[in-house]
Amino acid sequence: MTNLRQYKLSTEKIVLLGKSAETNEELVNQADKNELLLHTSKPGSPFANIKAPTKDLTKSEIYEAAIMCAKHSQDWRDNKKNIAVHTFPKTSAYKEKSMSTGTFGVKDYKEIIVKKEDILEFEKTQNKPL
Repeated sequence: MTNLRQYKLSTEKIVLLGKSAETNEELVNQADKNELLLHTSKPGSPFANIKAPTKDLTKSEIYEAAIMCAKHSQDWRDNKKNIAVHTFPKTSAYKEKSMSTGTFGVKDYKEIIVKKEDILEFEKTQNKPL
């Protein structure tokens, strides 16, 4: 897990983010079945994993992790606008043999819209991983 980006939420919980197809694969595989994963609605995003049971997360913590996921996406890099992020339990992610490295299907997800101004604020204040 050394190649993963690591951030701390304001509540001190750890968030891991992939950096490539290979580290996204590693990140999804290391996530516990009770943990939450995040990915933007568009391709070219890191998967993110909050290292805490989903039942223990607040909406604020999930949104904060979604900002981190959105900030590192190609959608943000290319468009600098609000970003849709999908959140889903590890148990909703699946892998078929035909899927390339770092690609997963998702059975059920919730969508969060991360506001442009929140990503810009994150870039100013907390841009550096641990």
